[in-house]
Amino acid sequence: MKAYVFPGQGAQFSGMGLDLYEKSPLAQELFEKANDILGFHITDIMFEGSAEDLKQTKVTQPAIFLHSVILSKVLGESFQPDMVAGHSLGEFSALVANNTLSFEDGLKLVSQRAMAMQKACELQPSTMAAVLGLDDDVVEKICATTPGIVVAANYNCPGQLVISGEVDAINTACESLKEEGARRALVLPVGGAFHSPLMEPAREELAAAIENTPFETPSCPIYQNVSTTAVTDASIIKENLIAQLTAPVKWTQSVQNMINDGASLFTEVGPGKVLQGLVKKIDRSAETAAASFETEA
Repeated sequence: MKAYVFPGQGAQFSGMGLDLYEKSPLAQELFEKANDILGFHITDIMFEGSAEDLKQTKVTQPAIFLHSVILSKVLGESFQPDMVAGHSLGEFSALVANNTLSFEDGLKLVSQRAMAMQKACELQPSTMAAVLGLDDDVVEKICATTPGIVVAANYNCPGQLVISGEVDAINTACESLKEEGARRALVLPVGGAFHSPLMEPAREELAAAIENTPFETPSCPIYQNVSTTAVTDASIIKENLIAQLTAPVKWTQSVQNMINDGASLFTEVGPGKVLQGLVKKIDRSAETAAASFETEA
């Protein structure tokens, strides 16, 4: 069975999407539509902007979404997923790919999500840190016993977990994790504590937008970050998507469940190769590939 997976924040690069724009009239049309919806020329920043330009929250999330979704659209008949999943932001791309959300509604939600998260970040200094080389339960225990807000946020693959929370709590937890034997406990260059209780203001704001957006019955199951299991009920998809902002991304568990349910090939759709690497670390026998679009000569 074919699984298609969609990357999240951090996968952006300068020049992303330009090849699609130049090769495909459909891609060109969708990129121009995106410029109109967003009210600024995101294509200029994607195609010609610096890494610094692409780091702006209002740009990063829509840019990755657009690259992923437009690539899935131009693949045409060859894009036939049996199941989909997305890492954090990538869940929105996956929901357009399996026809739960329209392109326009997906982009509007992603833009609103980016703005809401930015606002939440500005309310309180917060950050995230990558922890390598410890079992999940050890990391969870240290988070639970550290003063302040610090939680497990991204279960990326065995031995790689990202924690999220208040700056002081993250720094204290990192010291404890190193003492416990972590190979690395490294604070990340991010603007805030994503997938933690500190994102509650953003969750409330996004919840209202999601509730007012039509969700259709998907063409194939989505394995969501919060539930990790196959979901096809539009109302449950909405609930999980709203919960996602303050809940952890359970990527390891989602991929394991997709494999248990018959996924034999994982194709990453969008910028970068991060998810292919994570899938391989979760199950070495899993086959991975990158989606690519080539025009016929």
